[in-house]
Amino acid sequence: MPESPPYRVLARKYRPQTFGELIGQDAMVQTLGNAIRRDRLAHAFLLTGVRGVGKTSTARLIAKALNCIGPDGGGGPTIDPCGVCEPCVAIAEGRHIDVVEMDAASHTGVDDIREIIEAVRYSAVAARYKVYIIDEVHMLSKNAFNALLKTLEEPPPHVKFLFATTEVNKVPVTVLSRCQRFDLRRIPADLLAGHFARVVAAEQVQAEPEALALIARAAEGSARDGLSILDQAIAHGAMEEAGVSADQVRDMLGLSDRGAVRRLFGSLLEGDVPAVLAAIEAQHALGVEPAALLKGLLETVHGITRAKAGGRVDPALSVEEREAFADWASRLGYATLHRLWQLLLKGHGEVTGAALPQEAAEMALLRVLHAGQMPDPQELARRLQASETIAAP
Repeated sequence: MPESPPYRVLARKYRPQTFGELIGQDAMVQTLGNAIRRDRLAHAFLLTGVRGVGKTSTARLIAKALNCIGPDGGGGPTIDPCGVCEPCVAIAEGRHIDVVEMDAASHTGVDDIREIIEAVRYSAVAARYKVYIIDEVHMLSKNAFNALLKTLEEPPPHVKFLFATTEVNKVPVTVLSRCQRFDLRRIPADLLAGHFARVVAAEQVQAEPEALALIARAAEGSARDGLSILDQAIAHGAMEEAGVSADQVRDMLGLSDRGAVRRLFGSLLEGDVPAVLAAIEAQHALGVEPAALLKGLLETVHGITRAKAGGRVDPALSVEEREAFADWASRLGYATLHRLWQLLLKGHGEVTGAALPQEAAEMALLRVLHAGQMPDPQELARRLQASETIAAP
């Protein structure tokens, strides 16, 4: 087995180099492509979204698209930058003199913005456009934003501004109104799992599909987070012939076995108190956090409810999970599922803030068991109505 790469290396090594490599952002790529082809490019772009969905990488790609000259040196702006001309290579390596990246978290003051305002008056030295990429732009001070407004509204034709932020609500409306905004989506788990499969193939590492699906779920829509977890998983299973396995990922992340969660859920529905307590103790012995166990049960109830409602099937689910969810969906009513959801949600909140999480989890699931033996409100109403009818003279 090849030597495992250091932690976080994959997140840098597999940054997208072309728009085609951006995962799950097809709408944005299409809009940018049409704008470039029709020469209707905005002077300022604002890229927003959760961490790891490609905001800064997209900004660099836009800089390459605007300044690419093609392999023969005669090309113009294109949605498919060649990646081999001097501007493309220099931008990818972060050394292009006309593409300036600034971290607003460490350059928050008006003096930092004043330097940009003074520099935009001069034409680009070696590129078609002078591009300013400001990451985490919401961290700029109020005075810095105010200083930038006039230049942002009427910049010289050779200047483009690219802003990236995870908290767009903190960006002043006066700035938002002067930018073309793109909201980058969370990346679906199935697309992430497919991307991770290509990464492990390129790294010549063996990995179980279920393990990659678990990592994709844990990433919560972030490619960077997922690649970081995959790095750790590769190092975790470096001495194993099978490579990255689902059991190793569960152990590493403290996740509950989804099969064990389904068995626990079945015991809850059957009202089997000894089986429920034994399952909780078994998961605790394996190192699964009580909150993670409750979260797994919540995901199960949600999956069953979606299956009953006819929602889109999550492609990241295994065949066994889909069959189990479909079976429970055919036997459980909406009232029961909603009651289970509320009870488990309340229990999860109690566990996360409890001084004794394990005991809190046991009490929460025992409450679910006892509540499950109670009739629902409709049944109670029918019984009351029946008793009143019998008692009436």
